[in-house]
Amino acid sequence: MAPTTKPQPYALPELPYKSLEPVIDDATLALHHDKHHAGYVKGANAALEALEKARAGGDFALIKHWERELAFNGSGCVLHSLYWTSMCPPGCGCKPSAALAEAIAASFGSEEKMLAQFAAATKAVEGSGWGILIWEPTARRLEILQVEKHQNLTVWGCTPILVCDVWEHAYYLKYQNKRPDYVDAWAKIINWEGASKRFEAAAK
Repeated sequence: MAPTTKPQPYALPELPYKSLEPVIDDATLALHHDKHHAGYVKGANAALEALEKARAGGDFALIKHWERELAFNGSGCVLHSLYWTSMCPPGCGCKPSAALAEAIAASFGSEEKMLAQFAAATKAVEGSGWGILIWEPTARRLEILQVEKHQNLTVWGCTPILVCDVWEHAYYLKYQNKRPDYVDAWAKIINWEGASKRFEAAAK
């Protein structure tokens, strides 16, 4: 059966767990998902609707604005959906698959070295943004990106494997301005099973 090519609106996915306590408090989890992620969904769909109207009317006077809105909010939707599935409740005990572990060792030397670089890069993101482990298909290797906002400083064609949100709304209620503490705690709830599935699909 061929995949559908009918365009779909952006949608807010359900969280795959009820709690990530004590690493991420329940109030932050609910606010982040129900308000912030939902806001990006609303913004992305508004941009799509505005662009559709522009095409229908042949009026592209606001094209720069709406293309920026789509890039920002659409990227926010995609990254937040990946963020929820990059985590699992404490004690889930999952590990990288053999294929992902081999790729991590080939690209970074070891899982320990990869996590050290990932943490350092994520903590040092300027302003609001993300730390992202990606699969880069041209060089066929894993790399780590510091993404600013949701859409700046990326590599075209890459596939995100693991993402950590360091916008303040992701951690401020519990960690205040202590981003490094949040990133270190976040590393304890990585959903390696989800990351492994994304890697294996991307690296085929």
